[in-house]
Amino acid sequence: MMQKQRRHLKNWWRYLLMMAILLLYLSPFYILIGVAFKMPNDYSSRWILPNYINFDNFRTALKGKILQGIYGSLIITVCAVTLIVFVGALAAYPLARNRSRLNRAVLGFVMGVMMVPPLSILVPIYTVMKLISGISTYHGIVLLLLTFQLPLSIFIYSNFIASIPTALDEAAYIDGCSPIRTFVSIILPQLAPVTASVAILTGVTCWNDYQFSLYILQSPRITSVTLAVSSFFAQVSSNAFAAAAAALLGLLPITLLFLLLQKYFIKGMVDSAIK
Repeated sequence: MMQKQRRHLKNWWRYLLMMAILLLYLSPFYILIGVAFKMPNDYSSRWILPNYINFDNFRTALKGKILQGIYGSLIITVCAVTLIVFVGALAAYPLARNRSRLNRAVLGFVMGVMMVPPLSILVPIYTVMKLISGISTYHGIVLLLLTFQLPLSIFIYSNFIASIPTALDEAAYIDGCSPIRTFVSIILPQLAPVTASVAILTGVTCWNDYQFSLYILQSPRITSVTLAVSSFFAQVSSNAFAAAAAALLGLLPITLLFLLLQKYFIKGMVDSAIK
């Protein structure tokens, strides 16, 4: 017992560093909550929470495009994450099972896509989107998010599938299963924890996307959460209080998703690290 206490005292700086990092990450949310409930004529410091509760900013946010943005982001995120999970797992299976030079080269090329800054190739991306009539459409923005989030999905899935014993595949082959049926019946059920990790990591990115939405979603018919929040800022005037309220409303769906999948997300990350 004494040794355990000495160990804790010896590592005091680690706890101090952990608390400093935690405060650093939580401070934007603290300011966001304070600004969202303040009145527009309240010029007190952003670090001071108001001693009253004001819901006018939320009413202003609801009168704006935030509900339309949440609806659009839900469609975009659900469609994109579904394709990212399905295509990523399906592509990772042969890459993980057949360790040939060609597959290693393909995996290296896929990983190289992650190194390309999307804004550096914005002009050709916009040109291609215009050719396939993807501007201001759901399928255009979903295709873009799928392209740039798929490498992460393939990387995570391939590492996890490589740790699954090949004896399961051989047993399924002896029983007469095709590679597709082996994947669906044997491999896919074991990917539940890592699928939660992929869904959260890519889902948060798709939900928070701004750079693609800004250039692709040009029609007012389709918008996203980030565009709805940015609509409260203009060159002539801006409403940071309503924008903060809109941002809080936009955070709710993705926060609830994380809380629901948190157990599976942690399990998937731990399993991936162990394997």
